Amino acid sequence: MIFYILKIRLRRVPVSTILFWQQIFEEKQPRSIWQRLRHLLSLLVQLAFLCLLVLALAEPFFKWEILEARRLVLVVDNSASMRATDVAPSRFDRARQAGERFIDALRFRDEMAIVAAGTQPQVVCGLTGQRRTLHEALDGVSASDGPTRVAEAVTLARRLISKHSNGRVIVLTDGCFEGAEKLAANDDVELVAVGARTNNVGLTRFQVRRSLLDPIGYEILAEVFNASDEPVECRLEIELDGDVVDVVPLTLAKGEIWNRVFEKTSAEGGQMTAQLDHDDALAADDLAWALLPRREMQRVTLVSEDNLFLEKVFEANPLVKLTVVKEPPQKPAPGAITVFHRKLPATLPAGPVWVIDPSGSCDLWQLGDKLLNPIVTQQDKDSPLMAHVRLDNVILPEAREITFKGQPKLLASAVEGEPLYAVIERPGGNVLVLTVNLDQGDLPLRTAFPIMATNALAWFAGNRGELRESLATGAITEVALASSLMLYSPDGRPRPLPANVATATIGPLELCGVWRIAPATVPGRTPDEADEAKPPAALEIACNLANRGESDLRPSEELVTNEEATAVLAGFAVRPIWFYLLALALIIVTTEWYLYQRRWIS
Repeated sequence: MIFYILKIRLRRVPVSTILFWQQIFEEKQPRSIWQRLRHLLSLLVQLAFLCLLVLALAEPFFKWEILEARRLVLVVDNSASMRATDVAPSRFDRARQAGERFIDALRFRDEMAIVAAGTQPQVVCGLTGQRRTLHEALDGVSASDGPTRVAEAVTLARRLISKHSNGRVIVLTDGCFEGAEKLAANDDVELVAVGARTNNVGLTRFQVRRSLLDPIGYEILAEVFNASDEPVECRLEIELDGDVVDVVPLTLAKGEIWNRVFEKTSAEGGQMTAQLDHDDALAADDLAWALLPRREMQRVTLVSEDNLFLEKVFEANPLVKLTVVKEPPQKPAPGAITVFHRKLPATLPAGPVWVIDPSGSCDLWQLGDKLLNPIVTQQDKDSPLMAHVRLDNVILPEAREITFKGQPKLLASAVEGEPLYAVIERPGGNVLVLTVNLDQGDLPLRTAFPIMATNALAWFAGNRGELRESLATGAITEVALASSLMLYSPDGRPRPLPANVATATIGPLELCGVWRIAPATVPGRTPDEADEAKPPAALEIACNLANRGESDLRPSEELVTNEEATAVLAGFAVRPIWFYLLALALIIVTTEWYLYQRRWIS
């Protein structure tokens, strides 16, 4: 370095001319000590750049970087309440923005995983220090309409931490779940609350079922929850396939739960919706769906000698198309129910058959003597044929003793076990047998017989279930399948279903609306036409929020804290040392170039 700044003594040399040497001397005159220091400064800068580059390639680190490396798990609550818009754009989007800041605050040797805490807790991204991977995984988490599972998600997150000395679970949630305060008190959990206490009114129950008494009647069960700190006035509108069924004005006190059962009639059935006319922060619980089964017309052939009572019982059913004949038909109409009153053929025809007060034997039983005022002592109360029917201690005079050739299922029997009402199951069609004389007893004077007739017609039609239950979001259900079926979510996204199985378990159903099971393509359509046309549904499933906890948007005041948590403040010097060394080297090179351009150094 000393030799670099020493002045060099020039030698004297004889030349023929000094013309060219004068030009060189003018361009490169002897310099002063400062002028030579300008060369020295350039050398020092270059040496510093080289040292920084070599040091960066060595990848140095501090001991505390290893000892204080953190293992973090980001739990993102994507349940229904996180869709609330009391903060812009929504609680879920605000939580995701906070998650982005946590990812950006990771230090070089830190690790982070992401767990979604809605409907079904799942690990969205395993432990990694790659910020890009974490950002992509966080962007892939979407909000759902399902219930929150924060407690289960925290348990899953603790397994990922695996007793790490600097492990920590960061929960991004609105705190609208039971046990939030207790969870936030744990040392290894940091709960970051988004949103504020917000009033809300929600539909927490909506079910529709067919009446067990009226063939075309149905009942609606609706429940509304005022999750507010003040009284609320709103309106409940119920529609069936777009037609208004009922409109109910509501005045709800603070925290009141209102419910009511509506009785209506409709043979058509269809898709029923209930909507709350109230402006609040959560839209998912303002609309609910239910499915009402359609009632089909039934053809009934009554073989009787002018029994007006039986005719009126069947005519009173609006779903029955009755034909009365005096002689048994040689061949019953396809799909028709044949009712024999007393007179019956030696061989019962195929198809569904109901025999009332038989007067003779046939291929299925042998008729005996009359019973002396038998009393009903045993009744199958679990059978749908005996629903809402009580025959205990009822006297049935002139009932006939009957001996079956097979093993029937008894619905009602006398003291000694004599069959009075029985079911015979056969491949060609089931048979009901009632051995009661309607002219002598008081059964026609009771409401029991019309109900028995309604139950019998529904049983023959295969209407076992009167309720197509509306499921709550997050539910799992089992369905019967055919080949090439798809599950379509309410927003139209298809999901493949397993092939070559009779039943399959689907779910969890995380969105509100009507889920459809339909063919993947419509027969006879081109692929482009199939995309535009909605395939006919083989099965529809209504799914509603139906969760008071998710409708209540009022977290504890203690949880409404600043979103900037200590984990973000720990994000100092998030890059490795070599990164800063290279940055410093780049700054030095840029500075040297600037000084050279300004003629400060040579």
